[in-house]
Amino acid sequence: MSSLEALLYGLVQGLTEYLPVSSSAHLILLPRFLGTEDPGLAFDVFLHFGTLMATLIYFKNDWLELLRSWRAREQIPGPQATQSLGAVTLFKVIVATIPALVLGATFHKLIESSLRGNSVLVVTLPLGGIALWAIDRWAPQRRDLSALTTRDALWVGTLQCLALIPGMSRSGSTLIASRWIGLNRPASARFSFLISAPVTAAALVFEARKLLHVSEQAGMSVLALVLGAGSAFVFGWLAISGLLNWVKRHGYLGFAIYRVILAAVILLALPV
Repeated sequence: MSSLEALLYGLVQGLTEYLPVSSSAHLILLPRFLGTEDPGLAFDVFLHFGTLMATLIYFKNDWLELLRSWRAREQIPGPQATQSLGAVTLFKVIVATIPALVLGATFHKLIESSLRGNSVLVVTLPLGGIALWAIDRWAPQRRDLSALTTRDALWVGTLQCLALIPGMSRSGSTLIASRWIGLNRPASARFSFLISAPVTAAALVFEARKLLHVSEQAGMSVLALVLGAGSAFVFGWLAISGLLNWVKRHGYLGFAIYRVILAAVILLALPV
């Protein structure tokens, strides 16, 4: 893999990880449209290191507040301990992470071997996009993160598992779940970004053992890996900022239309 290709992969990963258009679908499709060798799931996960760092650094104040609140909760005796919103939210981030960790570890081999075909993408891309638009269009927008219950967090985490299927989109699935339960758009986006960090970190640890083998097979240099991750970080940062600003004023119709068009392009240009 050349340095230019690594930068392109990082750009695609960074922009599509946080926009509800499915980064996994784009990383699968990119080599098919370019006519190059697919670097594989392990390299995809390595690119996620860049977007993970974008999430951690962009929301560093949020994470620090959550950790400080959790620590303070441990030091507060009695009922007052339950009054820490930060501690409660951190617990819910953990709850929302559990389903994806369990199902991801259970079905990762099936996902890597059987669910990366074009026939899967032409179904999941429009399905996920239309579902997000419809639920966002008619869902109430009154609740913020302070109203999120543990059951709500588990629901969001469970729907996050749909992202294990390429084309569904992790951010799209969590936004669908969050809007379904009535979180407003900014709160839905923020919670989606926060719960992406532990899932991505776990995937990185799980796939780390494959990275050396895959990089040797695909002829990837250390420079290419670093450039890919760096590009994913920069464009991931831009995507986070852009989406947070976008959802304050707009809905998700544009993303749904894009997903339908991409599915049509796949049908016309690639074997299904």
